[in-house]
Amino acid sequence: MRFIHTSDWQLGKPFGRVPDQARTALFEARLDAIDTLAAAARREGAEIVLVAGDVFDSPEPGDRVYRQALTRMKAASDIRWVLLPGNHDPARADGLWSRLIGEVPDTVTVCLEPRPLELKDGFWLLPAPLQFKRALEDPTAWFDFAETPAGAKRIGLAHGPIRDFGSRETAGNLIAPDRARRSGLTYLALGDWHSRHEIDPNTYYSGTPEPDDFGREVSGVALCVDLGFERPSVADLSTGRYHWRAETWSLSSAADLNVLLAGLAPAVERGNLILRLKLSGLLTLAERVVLRDRLEGELAHEVRWLDLNLDDLYARPTDTDLADIDAHGVLHVAAERLQALSAEGGVLAKRAAAALERLYVEQRRAARAEAH
Repeated sequence: MRFIHTSDWQLGKPFGRVPDQARTALFEARLDAIDTLAAAARREGAEIVLVAGDVFDSPEPGDRVYRQALTRMKAASDIRWVLLPGNHDPARADGLWSRLIGEVPDTVTVCLEPRPLELKDGFWLLPAPLQFKRALEDPTAWFDFAETPAGAKRIGLAHGPIRDFGSRETAGNLIAPDRARRSGLTYLALGDWHSRHEIDPNTYYSGTPEPDDFGREVSGVALCVDLGFERPSVADLSTGRYHWRAETWSLSSAADLNVLLAGLAPAVERGNLILRLKLSGLLTLAERVVLRDRLEGELAHEVRWLDLNLDDLYARPTDTDLADIDAHGVLHVAAERLQALSAEGGVLAKRAAAALERLYVEQRRAARAEAH
């Protein structure tokens, strides 16, 4: 028995804080993950894909998302898809799932009820669909009493966080950490956490197949699970297209940027990189302007999206910098005043530093225009 364990597709995720072009690419990549999972299943010889909740990002994902998901699963007719409602797309009465169950082909199974389902001779699935976004009870509690044929291999499918007995239980949909042992499960396929995580040798979170935020330890994978051994054999399958990286760099000169950029995610195509970059340090005003132009004018167009933070990268104008600003005119006086304010600290200092930089940039731009 070999199958693919995946979860948290969250089709239709809006990515509201991402610029339009990158948002569209990320939106489409989540749909494309269905095709990627089908290809991975074929490559691994797995006939079944178990989706442990949050197939959609909301109970009303929109007609295009709904139709694309259905079309892609129908196209992969050699794969059996088993879908579970999660907390983002709970099985509400007369909602999304009621509509979908009436249109899916025989190769797609929607688990709307907590009852045993035979996947294959000797292998039974115990699904725990969520009826509401948040419930106080453990959705897998019924596994302990579920009846399956003698000698059957029992596979749990659920969505929710593992209960921490040392903290207050306020999250909802909390699952007992020893559920696999208590319920006699050969494997417990979980969703909700967007990073791959092993709870015990029989219990895993697959994480999301397409990364969706910074700080995920292991995402962009699905799990290939083989139950032909004494214990489940679980292997990561790379499925993600985009790579989310968060970097914090401290610079002592603009030249430092060359070395850091050369070592940035060397195995990742720049067009598939989503980068949150925070810079700190103290440069000359000229260096800071050149560096900012390079990042915003070059790197930002090479990667899929650059989230740039220069708040802690300070400029200390040199005499040469100030001389470039209207050496003997009124703008030079303004530049000296802004420099003095920027050294005082606080919110006003940051505004003064930004104004001084803008003044420097505009003065340089005007000088180039006059030269031509």
